[in-house]
Amino acid sequence: MSSKNTHNIVLKKNISILVILLITSMAYGQAKTYNQFWNEYQFNKTINKKWSVELNLGAVYSSTETSSNIFQENTQRSIRGWGHYYLSPRWKLSSFLAYNHNKDVPEIGQFESPEWRFALQGIYYFHKTGYTLSTRMRLELRHLKNEDDNYDNVIRYRQQVKYIKPINSKILREGVVYAIASEEVYFKSGAKVTGENFFDRNRLNIGAGYLFTDDIQVELTYANEYLPRNSGNQIVNATSLTLTFNNLFKNLNKKLLQKNAPPSSDE
Repeated sequence: MSSKNTHNIVLKKNISILVILLITSMAYGQAKTYNQFWNEYQFNKTINKKWSVELNLGAVYSSTETSSNIFQENTQRSIRGWGHYYLSPRWKLSSFLAYNHNKDVPEIGQFESPEWRFALQGIYYFHKTGYTLSTRMRLELRHLKNEDDNYDNVIRYRQQVKYIKPINSKILREGVVYAIASEEVYFKSGAKVTGENFFDRNRLNIGAGYLFTDDIQVELTYANEYLPRNSGNQIVNATSLTLTFNNLFKNLNKKLLQKNAPPSSDE
């Protein structure tokens, strides 16, 4: 079988998985519902053609059982450092170390639970004319405090399929609006702090993004999560805002140098 046929089969398989998960994600039973706002700032720096680093700063706001206000509680703050290696045009390998300050997180049990998180990740890209489809595999080790002030270790695996479609261009570049859709499933080991369920959650994400420049972009999406829990299933409806800056300080320094450069004189 040719590599092209193999590639097409894998592509169709991923699309089929996405469609099935989109349908099954709507099959919810009785559950507690929370409305949330997620925001994250991403700072990327290119080291060379093969390597880059990234810093993420994030916060989560949530309603509670007694208030529907989306900003009722600041439930989580996080900082995360990445290293990315570009193995080929199709493969991107990554690792991160993160610290999450969890406070009143409905998923965990609404008590303070500091967390350290380490992950290994691989993304495979299906580059097509007019759109990009990717599949992401992530293995996480979560070290977080439970209600008894002891720390649990939770191993979690995440599988995502993501679709990106430029609207007013065939490629992503400055001034382009693009649509986003993704579906992700989570599986985890059992622990007191996160529950004994093997299936952790399902996350559907749809929305759009805009590139102000090739190095600055914004994404606004709607996320729907279904979380089966021993204490009662949960549904999260979230508005997610992400701002991304590539080589921010390098670009600022370049602009300052151009601004302060003396005007050239004609000979």
